[in-house]
Amino acid sequence: MPMSNPLAAGAVPAIAPGTTMGAVHLTVSDLDRSLAFYERVVGLRAGERDDGDIVLSGADGEALVRLHGERSAPALDRRATGLFHLAILLPTRLDLAFALARLSASRWPLDGASDHLVSEALYLSDPDGNGIEIYRDRPRVQWRRSDGELQMATLPLDLRDVAGELATAGEPQPHVPAGTTIGHVHLQVSELEASERFYAGVLGFEVMVRTYPGALFVAAGGYHHHLGLNTWNSARSGPPVAGAVGLRQYEVVLPGPAELEAVLDRADQHGLAPEVAEEISPGARRLRDPSGNAVVLRTA
Repeated sequence: MPMSNPLAAGAVPAIAPGTTMGAVHLTVSDLDRSLAFYERVVGLRAGERDDGDIVLSGADGEALVRLHGERSAPALDRRATGLFHLAILLPTRLDLAFALARLSASRWPLDGASDHLVSEALYLSDPDGNGIEIYRDRPRVQWRRSDGELQMATLPLDLRDVAGELATAGEPQPHVPAGTTIGHVHLQVSELEASERFYAGVLGFEVMVRTYPGALFVAAGGYHHHLGLNTWNSARSGPPVAGAVGLRQYEVVLPGPAELEAVLDRADQHGLAPEVAEEISPGARRLRDPSGNAVVLRTA
């Protein structure tokens, strides 16, 4: 059944303010190569292999990235829908400086470095080309609004100034610290209007920024964005071929069972049939957005 337009009815649903992002699941072509990259360059810690997959975490054990190795996987299709980048949120600017130092020490190239007004970010790609952002947030009191919309931009980041944080630091930081999370996930989608109907109208995320050309940013609880959606490479495209390198699924974490049930009820009202995803977490359910991206809804 096609999804109705929940935004046309007037009242806009709201996802629970305490909603956060969970682990991002990726297919990679060489599991050992990717493991070395995520440990040495990004600074994540590998746990035990689970059904052949590797779960990578922060210092407090929170799962951030799950890698599934498939040597026969078709290469990443940059024109297809899927992952634009996963975004690892660090607690402080000093932690961002340590991340920059890890990249420098490993001689891993940056794809970019940006000041987004609300945050400061480093961009890179893993060995298969999956996009990664490593960033820190500015305090919310410093976020600016204009005409009711949060102000975000893409300005050059002064890397020397970030590296200057290390002047009074102690020992190098080989791994990301406790409190590191997946701050947001940025997706390639085929069409923004349909994506807004799903992410805002059904799941209930609030649109934070819609004036950025070719993109939409949505969030829970007033955050700058938990999800970025863009058509820069993927306008009117379809999903990648089955089993290809790239995004398998990503997790949205609701505060509790009642909040999860509210989202699932809205999905049912709009003709969407969630799949059971108990292998992720008890009670978890999986939906696919209009571009074919898989989102797992679970509780904390």
